[in-house]
Formats: sequence, C-alpha cells, structure tokens
Amino acid sequence: MAYLSGAYFDLLLLGAGVALEGRFTSVSGLNMEVEYEVYNEGGLNYPRFFFKETKPQVLVLEQGVVTSVDSVSLLMNMCILGMSIPLAGTVTLIDSFGAPQRVWSIVGAYLQKYIGPELNSNQAALAVSRIELIYNGCC
Repeated sequence: MAYLSGAYFDLLLLGAGVALEGRFTSVSGLNMEVEYEVYNEGGLNYPRFFFKETKPQVLVLEQGVVTSVDSVSLLMNMCILGMSIPLAGTVTLIDSFGAPQRVWSIVGAYLQKYIGPELNSNQAALAVSRIELIYNGCC
C-alpha cells in the first residue's frame, strides 16, 4: 500500500482472543475529556473541583488496511451476538523513513462502526474506508 506522504498510522489493538492490526492514513479522536463537579463551601473564595467522570470518545480510523486475519468481521459478529470485547493497544505515527514518531495508548476500546470500501472496478480502493471505536480517552 503506497501512502502519498510516506507517513501512516500503525494500529495494534488486542482483546481476548482477537487482534486488530492495520495501517491507516488518517486517525482522529485521540482525545481525552474529563468532567468535574464544582463545589463551593461557605466562607471560601475559591471553588473546589471534584472528579465526576470521563466522557467517552470515538477513535476514527480511515483509509487503511487491516493486516490481521479478518478480525473486523469477527468483532462485528461478536457484537451482533451481544458479546463486546474490550481492546487495548497503541496507535503509532510512522514517518516516511519507517521510524516511529509518536505513540498513543488506547485502553477499553469497543468496535462501534465499520464502513467498507466503495467497490468500483475502474478504481483502486483501500480495504477499509472507516472503523470507529468508542473508548474512554487516550494516554
């Protein structure tokens, strides 16, 4: 698979008996959001903040190839049967020389959506158009 700039994102997520590996040209949703509760005590001039919860994020992987053996269909079939497997691993930015530049750790990711390629016999298409995973934020 040839990338225009030579850089790509390498994905490795592992779960119980399943591995999701691939290379993608676009990754978004590498966020983390925390909600706090503000508490004001009488007589104090400043508020106190208490941790309330983390807000779920959506990790979006676009225009790539899944290199593990049909793990997306395995994960989708398990979701259909009501068995959702948490995945954990890394997203690594690889530069045009093949050297890793930045690594993001992903924990507790669940497959939410898969969009396959648009098939056209006159054009070359990548194997995966979009994969979405819901998770609690990256590190």
